[in-house]
Amino acid sequence: MADMERAGSPSPLQQVKRVLPELNGAMQRVAEHILANPDDVARGSITKLAEAAQTSAATVTRLSTHLGYAGYPALRAALAVEVGRGMEAGWASDIGLAIGPADPPEQVLNVLASTQANALRNALAAIDLAAATRVADAIAGARRTHIYGEWGDAIPARELYIRLLRIGIPVWFFDGPSSSQIGAGLLGEGDVALTVSRSGLDPTTLAFVQRAKAEGAHTVAITGIVDSPVGRVTDVVLDTGTPNGTAWTEFFAGRASDVLTAGLLFVLVAQRVPDHLTANHPNGPGQPVVHPDTTVPAVVHPDSVVRPDIFVQPDT
Repeated sequence: MADMERAGSPSPLQQVKRVLPELNGAMQRVAEHILANPDDVARGSITKLAEAAQTSAATVTRLSTHLGYAGYPALRAALAVEVGRGMEAGWASDIGLAIGPADPPEQVLNVLASTQANALRNALAAIDLAAATRVADAIAGARRTHIYGEWGDAIPARELYIRLLRIGIPVWFFDGPSSSQIGAGLLGEGDVALTVSRSGLDPTTLAFVQRAKAEGAHTVAITGIVDSPVGRVTDVVLDTGTPNGTAWTEFFAGRASDVLTAGLLFVLVAQRVPDHLTANHPNGPGQPVVHPDTTVPAVVHPDSVVRPDIFVQPDT
């Protein structure tokens, strides 16, 4: 076991786990502390580890040699390598490989901007304008439009809802399993059910579309994967050109194409109801929000009650 870094050799933590059952007393405490705190051990001294395990530095050294290392420095170095690999793997699976943990801010900004620019180019090539026009016609003439979006997909979905509501379109937004089923069940002929689902795999989204379609509504999906469960059951699919991806960087890139597609729908609908945006409209662009008049009951004070036995002569 002289060469602990050779390909295929057990990791130091695997080694500790393997020998743990045969240890006892102080060496067992050292091993358990290593397994519970690999990050701290990889950065700490032999004295710190010995104190944490309530033993001596000599015991730590004995465990190191028992594991096949020349001493504690070699064990700590191996742990540092393994911890570093674990951090890199976690970063890669979450953020992605396009940005590194130590990249400067300008590099991060450039990567995010370039990935979104690519997503916009993909959207320009993928969006079916004829289909988008049909959807805009349906929303502009619908009795009601129900929009569903969950988690990251809720961002473009909710913005579309807000924009349509602003111009007087009868629209509602849903973002949960129970509420989405209620919303879908309220739809019927002449209504529109629209969802944003980058992957097209979400079971709640699929249930929303299926229920709305069964009720007779016209169903629409904004998605990055046309041939997905949601895409296959929806009446009209608007392809954004950017699939879900495997890391956050890729998902963030597609946000641009999602927002672009939703924004396109909003403007196409607005073109069909231009009277909703006229300057004379009380809630039109640039105008303050005007709430309906409400009647406020007058407050009558006891000392102002008119007694019926007192006649007030009118002014002449």
